[in-house]
Amino acid sequence: MDMCSIIKTECADIKDILGEPYCIYVLKQGYCLAEPDGSFRADGTISLLIGPKIILVDTGGPWDRDFLLSKLTEKGLTPDDVSLVICTHGHSDHVGNLGLFSEATIVVGSDISQGDRYLPNQLAEGLPYPIDDHVAIIPTAGHTGRDVSVLVKGTAVGKVLVAGDLFECCTDEHSWKELSENPEVQEVSRQAALSIADVIIPGHGPLFKVFRETPKTNEVLGSV
Repeated sequence: MDMCSIIKTECADIKDILGEPYCIYVLKQGYCLAEPDGSFRADGTISLLIGPKIILVDTGGPWDRDFLLSKLTEKGLTPDDVSLVICTHGHSDHVGNLGLFSEATIVVGSDISQGDRYLPNQLAEGLPYPIDDHVAIIPTAGHTGRDVSVLVKGTAVGKVLVAGDLFECCTDEHSWKELSENPEVQEVSRQAALSIADVIIPGHGPLFKVFRETPKTNEVLGSV
């Protein structure tokens, strides 16, 4: 198998990704900031997919309620227009506004529900859950035991992974393990994500592009 090196490039100014049939809008860019007293301030990225379905990925914290409603209004939407809400995991800065979307299908980790009806799926067994031909929920455990990400195909930049806290940010190499319930599992999930995604939207920072460079045959042989 060819070896390849991964180069990640942060794109702080890009928040909208056009595509067919789905466009992706980063409504809020997540952050994580250390405080002098040892605490930190954090909020999760909120992303909106507009296409055949209206899909919200992560809802921010409860403190984001008015902000989220205003952002939906800017897009000509109300909470009732959102057909699917996918929370990548159950932390408060990702699930804080689920109560706004009582009519939507709700995904939190590997739980998929419509009202009080829970739908069968195999996310916990490591299998994807397709939404349609262009969007799929994929298991990316590690940060918590049942984390998921959302893979979107057909955008102008290729395959986009809305990854939650699988990646804190583009340059999280020295921080993500401290926040991980299972770093070994998360490392596997991260490498799998880097092998398939052209752009990753992380949980607490700007989106970033992924470039895979495969060395020439003589370079590979020369390293043996």
